Order: sequence, then C-alpha cells, then structure tokens
Amino acid sequence: MNRQARSRNTAITAAASIASTVGLLGTLYYLDIPAFLRQRVKSKQLEPRCYNATTKPSLTELTAITQQLTSKTTYPLAERVERNMPIYDCHNLNLDDADLIDRLQDELYHNLTSGPGVYILKHFFSDSTTIDSANAAFCAIIDDELEKTGAKGDHFAPASANSRIWNSFSKHALQDPESFTAYFSNPWFKVVCDSYLGPAYRITTQVNIVRPGGKAQMPHRDYHLGFQTDEDVVAWPKAVHAMTSLLTLQGAVAHTDMPEDSGPTRLLPYSQLFPEGFRAYRSKEFIDHFEQDYVAMPMEKGDAVFFNPALFHAAGENCTADFDRSANLIQVSSAFGKTMESIDTLPLIEKTYETLKSKHGAEGMTKEVDAFIRAVAEGYPFPTNLDCRPPGPSGMSPASEQDILREAIVNGWSKDKAMEELTEMRQASSANGKILRQTAVFGT
Repeated sequence: MNRQARSRNTAITAAASIASTVGLLGTLYYLDIPAFLRQRVKSKQLEPRCYNATTKPSLTELTAITQQLTSKTTYPLAERVERNMPIYDCHNLNLDDADLIDRLQDELYHNLTSGPGVYILKHFFSDSTTIDSANAAFCAIIDDELEKTGAKGDHFAPASANSRIWNSFSKHALQDPESFTAYFSNPWFKVVCDSYLGPAYRITTQVNIVRPGGKAQMPHRDYHLGFQTDEDVVAWPKAVHAMTSLLTLQGAVAHTDMPEDSGPTRLLPYSQLFPEGFRAYRSKEFIDHFEQDYVAMPMEKGDAVFFNPALFHAAGENCTADFDRSANLIQVSSAFGKTMESIDTLPLIEKTYETLKSKHGAEGMTKEVDAFIRAVAEGYPFPTNLDCRPPGPSGMSPASEQDILREAIVNGWSKDKAMEELTEMRQASSANGKILRQTAVFGT
C-alpha cells in the first residue's frame, strides 16, 4: 500500500473514531448517565428519613440558593423582571388565547417550583368597582364583629392595632352575595390556581388591614408545615417537607394601593428551594439573612402577588402616618390537601344561587361563571361513602358539588331543587349516609 493510500485510510479511521466518540457522548448525554449513576448510588444508600434535630441547617446553602438572578428569557410573557420577580400585566394577556394561557401557566408553574417562587400580576382585577364593593362588605363585617366580640388579635400585632377577618371568603358571600359573585367570577383565579394545583382546588381567604405603625412579621413559611412547631417539624419525613409546599398556593390581592412605606410583603426569592427551610426560618441567623436580603414590591389596588408557601416571607411594617394597607390574603389548597379554614359551602351556594343563575342566563357558561363555580363549591368528592355514592358510569368518582351546581344552572333548576340535591349528596357522603334516590344527577 502506498503512502497516499495509508494516509487516506488513517484519516478515515480517525474520522470514524471521532464519529464514534461523538455518538457515544451524545448517547451518554441523552441518557444523562452521570445523573443515572448518582441515582443508582443513592438508591443503594440508606439515609435517615427525617432531618436530624441536633444538627443546624446550613445558612451557606440557603445563601447560595438565594443569590440566583432571574432571567427575563426564562419568562418571556412577563412584562419585566424587577427585584428578582417576574411582573405580568393581565391587560396584555388574552384569556381567550388558549395557547398563550397554556404557555403562561407553564411559566407560572416553573416559577414556583424551580424559579424565584413568586410573581406579581398587575391588573389582576381591572375593574376597581369590584374591589370597592368588596371593601364595603369587609368594613361592614369588621364593624359588626367589633361590636359583637371586640377587637381581634392578629398574627403579628396586638388586638385593635390591625383589623383581621378570618374566613372572609364565607363572610363576604353571606354579607354581600352580589359583590362576592363578582369578585370570585374573576377567571384569573382559575388560571393561577390551575397552573400550580390543578383542578378541584379550594379557595380560602382572610382580610388583613395593617394600620399606621403596624409592625413587620417575622419571616416564615406557610401552611402546612409552616404552622408546625420546631419540635414537630423534624418528626415529619423529608418527603413531606417537599410535598407540603406543593399542596397550597399562597397569595394576596391588594385592596388598596401599597406604596413602599406602607409595608408590602417582604419576600426572599428562591428560598422555597432550600430543603430544610421549614425548620430553619425561626433561627436567628436565618432571620438576619432574610432581613438583609429580602425584597418588597409596591403594588396598586387590584394587583395580586402569588408565591410558593415555602418561600420565606413576611408582611412589612406600615411606616406611614395615616394610611391603612389592606389585602385579601389568599390560601388555595390542592384537592389532595386540607384547607386552613373550614368552608361550609351550602349556605354560600344558597345565598348566591339566584345571582349565579341570572349570570349564567345572561352569559352562558362563560369563564367568569366557571370561575365562580370553582370558587364557591367543592370540586373534589372525597372523602365519601362509596356504599351510598358509588362512582358514576362515566368516571372513577361520584359527582362533586361543582358537578351538581353546573347541572343545576344549565338545566335551570330552582334554588330549592338545587339545594335539595346538594344537601342529599352531603348526607350520603357522611359515614352514616343514606343511599341517594336512584334519580341520580350524574352518570348520564
């Protein structure tokens, strides 16, 4: 073989070797072999199921996590990123564009699970009259409760310093059903809640009005594990620490403007990613870190902020001389969790039924009507009594309150008939429930 041929063969062999190597590297990359090998090692190592109560969580780890910067390219639908938080403008997002809303929900989900853990929706309520009507109802409730029971204490202020309405969701409906219906007909609730919790979520709310001089909260995490003591937290397995933040969505709607000096919520972006945060936030060194690094975003009336409940956060201090900061705090629970407050839905449905029926008669099953049904009625039929309420032919679960309420307004039932069906369903769902008559609402 002459020299030229040997050189050609050598070049071909080298090219084939390079191609083979590239192919192998591509396969390894595709299969993510390093991660696979780490998982293999981890699966063979027995680790304690709970965090060690005698060791301290690592502030260095939290600091490294929270030094990340949010890139606008990760959240292209956001108007901007400010103070490490994506800011969206509902005015510029078309609710009728299903593809856009799907992409938006992808962004919101990524934010809370892998990103900064918090975002703001400008113009969440675009019509200030809805907020004004709700505020009037809240004022009437506060005055009535003050007369009957006196001033209430608050999470972070003595009695009479601030005003709080526990379970404002139920009280709002009973005080002013028209205002309540308009408020929770806002389809943005469904977009936000579905993006993180999926369907069949449960909304609860609490109004909080912070007066001038109202002090800041201590940084904390929220429901479920955020409400446990230090001793209790370490008794829960590590998987529960990760799970608890996926069961609840936290938020607040601004019912007044919230200028900087009025104390809008203080937030530590990315802190929800710190695995041991539920047992760390009470420690002085973590409190000091929060106080040095938190961010707070001024908001306007009708704006909303939503965040992962594991995010380190705290209400700010109202440093104004004459301005009351008012927010409707939102806690939304997954169908697979328990709400922070008990909601008796039947009185709320009865009180708002005629308003909802009229709204459906004028509009049909619009996004607004659907949003209200999801807010006011239970979407998850369990726990139930399967002897009394077997699954319908069309699915693996019996009808929910939302199913029956939709059927009622679509078919124009009277309020009496609708309430009779819902009451019978509730009775049949109890441990000692009676079997429903065979003219079942669903399964047809």
